[in-house]
Amino acid sequence: MAITELVLTELRTAAAAAADKLATNIVGLDVGERLGITDAFLVCSAPSERQIGAIVDEVERQLKEVHGSSPLRREGRGTGTWVLLDYGHMVIHVQHEEERAVYGLDRLYADVAQVDLQLPAED
Repeated sequence: MAITELVLTELRTAAAAAADKLATNIVGLDVGERLGITDAFLVCSAPSERQIGAIVDEVERQLKEVHGSSPLRREGRGTGTWVLLDYGHMVIHVQHEEERAVYGLDRLYADVAQVDLQLPAED
């Protein structure tokens, strides 16, 4: 089952917001059939806690401004190395590059479809 147009639109807004704040390795994953508790993941990285905070702030701001969406919960804001924003229908993971390598969400969900986020190709 493919993700809905609403989820796709919000996922793309979140991805563009993350890219605006120079997030790297931005990936959208259609995890609905595999997890059943959410439809999609957005996973992205940053090299510092400060940049992770800026990405999270921008994602939240744009989703609120454009779609009127607010996260149901936030996790990890205090640690700054992995922040999770749970919107119910999608979960956004902003990870320090080292955390991403260690926990390997990309590897754990390698068997699910990637979502076309319509972002310009990274250089």
